[in-house]
Amino acid sequence: MSDADYMQLALAQARQAAEAGEVPVGAVLVRQGQVIATGCNQPISGHDPTAHAEMQALRSAAQAGGNYRLDECELFVTLEPCAMCAGAMLHARLKRVVFGAPDPKTGAAGSVIDLFANPQLNHQTRVEGGVQAAECGVLLQDFFRQRRGEQRQETKLNHPLRDDALRTPDSAFAGLPDYPWAPRYISDLPSLGGLRMHYLDEGPQDGLTWLCLHGNPAWSYLYRKMIPVFLAAGDRVVAPDLIGFGKSDKPKKDSFHSFTGHRQTLLELVERLDLKNIVLVVQDWGGLLGLTLPMAAPDRYRGLLVMNTTLATGDVPLSPGFLAWREMCAKNPEFDVARLFARGNPQMRAEECAAYNAPFPDRGHRAALRAFPALVPEAEDSDGAAVSREARSFWRDRWQGRSLMAVGAQDPVLGVPVMQQLQTMIRGCPEATVLPQAGHFVQEHGKSIAHQAVHCLGGR
Repeated sequence: MSDADYMQLALAQARQAAEAGEVPVGAVLVRQGQVIATGCNQPISGHDPTAHAEMQALRSAAQAGGNYRLDECELFVTLEPCAMCAGAMLHARLKRVVFGAPDPKTGAAGSVIDLFANPQLNHQTRVEGGVQAAECGVLLQDFFRQRRGEQRQETKLNHPLRDDALRTPDSAFAGLPDYPWAPRYISDLPSLGGLRMHYLDEGPQDGLTWLCLHGNPAWSYLYRKMIPVFLAAGDRVVAPDLIGFGKSDKPKKDSFHSFTGHRQTLLELVERLDLKNIVLVVQDWGGLLGLTLPMAAPDRYRGLLVMNTTLATGDVPLSPGFLAWREMCAKNPEFDVARLFARGNPQMRAEECAAYNAPFPDRGHRAALRAFPALVPEAEDSDGAAVSREARSFWRDRWQGRSLMAVGAQDPVLGVPVMQQLQTMIRGCPEATVLPQAGHFVQEHGKSIAHQAVHCLGGR
């Protein structure tokens, strides 16, 4: 048999390794024309870093012959040996080594180093490379191409957690009242850098899309009373959790959060989901960020439902109510989110209030809650101020869609005076619907507003 014939036997061993999920490397050991041992890669299945194909063949032959010396033997292997295997081959006193594909990363027969050519060693083993190199190389390339595809798919499905982030356990969200929708996750948006973002996506893919954006310290649970109304109208609802909130990953450092970063993620999400015929539904930070989105792609938007929010342009002072809220957050960074909701919404059940605490089981999960109050643009050069001024011009001069404004009159932060000012910035915005009993979180009284929005903005 020729060297090529023996290499074909080694390739058969390599394919056997591939079928077992190992890197496809195979080896055969020949003495005087007879195959005396074979081996294939088994480090993974054998939990053994030394279980390379060559080592397997050497061990088998040495044990069968009762001698670790393998004089007059030739070893055929599909991949250039590494330093470990080359050392074992020299120690075994092999006569010749024949390999297929070179290994530019760990090859010890000339690619990285050449142990066989070292004249100081007390045994010299002849080496020949490149036998059936193309076939050996293709087998390896195909294996790693498939492995990379599997890893990409696994990453897409499993969304590994970054070292600098936390993820609220699923158990924290078990049994939430009136929140039956299946979670969806995405982690491959460029701005996410591998962080997992949660969003709801319910209803038909064509037609109207209600894009519901929450604020601080809420999450998509805030829209549970409005979502059924939109779905009953036959529309689609997309409700993301901003990074740091809800079921989305929570970076450990407060400094992760920025106006520009969160805005970019929302822009990318709209593009990735290819949302069209959007009615933008915003409140609190959902508005601070969300009101800057339509000018980037005006053709995607056809309506606006705006509740207790503002545009922070940096050239208009922030409201006294907001400044008081920011001071409270700074002095009490571990404030009870459930208690906050209960205080402003006495109609809520205790388990509903508790649902707002679910994403934040400890201080480590609360970086966004600490960071967001200080992120509201206050000066003209604040992050987000310039783009907010651009948005103000867009809403005043270029907005072509229909609008609806709802205001919780009991809101001391972004209540009636702030919303009246915002109304003047939105072209064609009718007089606001004022909910006398509602506070900052209008969505907790949102069923009637959702019906009104469907009638006024949905064309029904």
